[in-house]
Amino acid sequence: APSLGRKSKAKPNGKKPAAEEKKVYLEPEYAKSRITDCEFRELVVLPREIDLNEWLASNTTTFFHHVNLQYSTISEFCTGEACQTMAVCNTQYYWYDERGKKVKCTAPQYVDFVMSSVQKLVTDEDVFPTKYGREFPSSFESLVKKICRYLFHVLAHIYSSHFKETLALELHGHLNTLYIHFILFAREFNLLDPKETAVMDDLTEVLCSGGGHGGGSTDGASGGGAGAQNHVKER
Repeated sequence: APSLGRKSKAKPNGKKPAAEEKKVYLEPEYAKSRITDCEFRELVVLPREIDLNEWLASNTTTFFHHVNLQYSTISEFCTGEACQTMAVCNTQYYWYDERGKKVKCTAPQYVDFVMSSVQKLVTDEDVFPTKYGREFPSSFESLVKKICRYLFHVLAHIYSSHFKETLALELHGHLNTLYIHFILFAREFNLLDPKETAVMDDLTEVLCSGGGHGGGSTDGASGGGAGAQNHVKER
């Protein structure tokens, strides 16, 4: 698609390069699109009778499937040619293999590494036990954090590189809803490092202040139902 090649043609005429000119996903008409109007701050709270690890496990698994599905809608546009690196805005991500060796890869390869490694974890009975009486491993929380970091990279890449295609498919409401739910869940249980998510702070601010209903408050407490914001761990 010719539109993907525009980034490199920025002329030094004092203007910002084309890619940086406008983040379409921040435009109010698109940012306010949702598939549901539920109060996500209340939805992410640990239910009283449920074990924390169980709650983390079932939500992480669900987010994995939804992010995978969302990515699959634009995967034909995310090619090794169009996305030669796993980039989000000005940040580039590398994959590290089991031995901790840095792997330089295209965005589709990176997403493939993410999806297959997360798939392996969530279907491993020793890590995500489903049978009664099986214990969660002591490393469980750190594995959940790792999964969330990867899923964040994929969501952020969809926004920064494939939002136009998402719009064309009219799936931006789905993407926004997923992002809000995911970010508020990760905040509730401190699963994402604020330094890691800083790359998308402008989007998070637009989508997640006020319980995900939009609104411009910076304290994150506007618009949440009465008392809904008391438990929110701000970054």
